[in-house]
Amino acid sequence: MIALDVPLPTHVPVLVNQTIEGLNPQPGERFVDCTVGLGGHASAILERILPDGKLLGIDADPQAIELTNTKLAHYGEAIILVNDNFINIEDICKQHDFHPVDGILFDLGVCSLQLDTAQRGFSFHLEAPLDMRFNTNQGLTAADLVNTLCEEELARILRKFGEERHNRKIAQRIVQNRPIHTTLKLARVVKQVLGSKHARIHPATRTFMALRIAVNGELENLETALGQTINLLRPGGRLAVISYHSLEDRIVKQFMRRESSTEMPTLKLISRKVTRPTSLETKSNPRSRSAKLRIAERLS
Repeated sequence: MIALDVPLPTHVPVLVNQTIEGLNPQPGERFVDCTVGLGGHASAILERILPDGKLLGIDADPQAIELTNTKLAHYGEAIILVNDNFINIEDICKQHDFHPVDGILFDLGVCSLQLDTAQRGFSFHLEAPLDMRFNTNQGLTAADLVNTLCEEELARILRKFGEERHNRKIAQRIVQNRPIHTTLKLARVVKQVLGSKHARIHPATRTFMALRIAVNGELENLETALGQTINLLRPGGRLAVISYHSLEDRIVKQFMRRESSTEMPTLKLISRKVTRPTSLETKSNPRSRSAKLRIAERLS
């Protein structure tokens, strides 16, 4: 339970103006935010669809749902919040009689709430248990993977989900230094292999990303959820996806291109070029620097 008498965490939504422009929400419409987080994009959408519009917000993180329920309480019945994984988007919408919809948004980044809360174990800058689960009530932790998988399987995860070139050396060093139960110990182990001289990013960045993706099944869930959006969007409704690394973006790009180029296409690309943050946004919000926005429109 979150103490509600303390200041709520802040989160700066990425590409918010470009996303709203692309989704083009209008009064009375219905939208689904599949990664509602702390409600940054959701509140921007709600301001455009009131007074009669509604938004269904989904998040796998129960802490985010609780905080956002407080933060957006003033919208009353205009917002419905559901603690679930977006892999279940079609069932969730049917359970709430929330279809067809005018727009669906996925913001695939890790929320500031998760990165800045030490005990969640997402950050290699903060000492914490090696967890990395979006929903701390479900599934294996990053520590479970690090301490139980064989060297070959660890290397495969680092290569596939982190695109880490030194995956074998890092996996070998991890196995040699077991047990590893904290974020900083894992970061130190990776740094022993890669060093940090002239590094543009922290040497543990790709390792942490790979483990997080594996723990939460992020890529598989994204592929499944994207397929379900076709059945939920009304003709003219729009799908917007903000991704943060090449693996996510590749899945989104391939899905949109496939659905827009079949003999009977279901989607139309709003723009073939990906939308990126401006230099002003990346300067004020460094976490936005790798963001890519793609938007498609549902055909009849």
